[in-house]
Amino acid sequence: MHDTQFLPHAAQSDGANTLPAERQESMVTSPKRLARIAGVLYLLVAILSAFAYFMDKKVYVPGDAATTVRNVLGHSGLVRIAVVADLFQATVWVFLAMTLYLLLKHVNKSAASAMVVFVAIGAGITLLNAVFEFEGLRVATGAVHLAAGTAGRNAQVLLLLDTQHYGFLIAQIFFGLWLVPLGYLAYKSGWFPKALGVLLIVGGACYLVGMLAAFLIPDSGQKINTFITIPSTIAEISMVVYLLVIGARTKEPDERIAAAA
Repeated sequence: MHDTQFLPHAAQSDGANTLPAERQESMVTSPKRLARIAGVLYLLVAILSAFAYFMDKKVYVPGDAATTVRNVLGHSGLVRIAVVADLFQATVWVFLAMTLYLLLKHVNKSAASAMVVFVAIGAGITLLNAVFEFEGLRVATGAVHLAAGTAGRNAQVLLLLDTQHYGFLIAQIFFGLWLVPLGYLAYKSGWFPKALGVLLIVGGACYLVGMLAAFLIPDSGQKINTFITIPSTIAEISMVVYLLVIGARTKEPDERIAAAA
């Protein structure tokens, strides 16, 4: 038995209240503060990933190696920035998931943990994709000399960017999967509109359907993927706005959650 069992109740309470202020502050965190931090991180992820995505669409022309190489050479500086943007947004995405875990783990710890795992896998795939894009740039600019002639060089650049493109579609599995537990947690927490939680789950499903269409319907799958993921974009934008503007709709202004539990 611990000796503290024999201490008077008042003495134990006094001891608990004499914890350093810094320690007490670290043990509790405002949900609104965590939500707004998550909102800032989510906004950063959205901006960086959108830039990288549209830059990829600008240079990559499926099935046309010569045009793809011309585009890469004509926008080589922007391609480099897009690679860095992808690296940065994937890293920030992990920190976003960790922040949301702290915010929502009290609702369902298993669902919150699954959300972080899905993000970690998706971020890993995204980081690997950036390597293929960067190598495509290096081959196009002659930084890697393969002695294969112009046609061979063009084909290799297209192959690398093809790999990056389909790797992005594989990562889209986890873009969708992480939204499902996030939507569930948002729905059950009572801190967010239930409609927003449902929209996030629907958005996650749309990502998955769009990915399947891109692989299973070669002729029109890309167009289907673009349109069917519109609800996903709406769901994520709505979540970003809510996190930044409202934060978390707690019942009490001074409500706190344990950050270390």
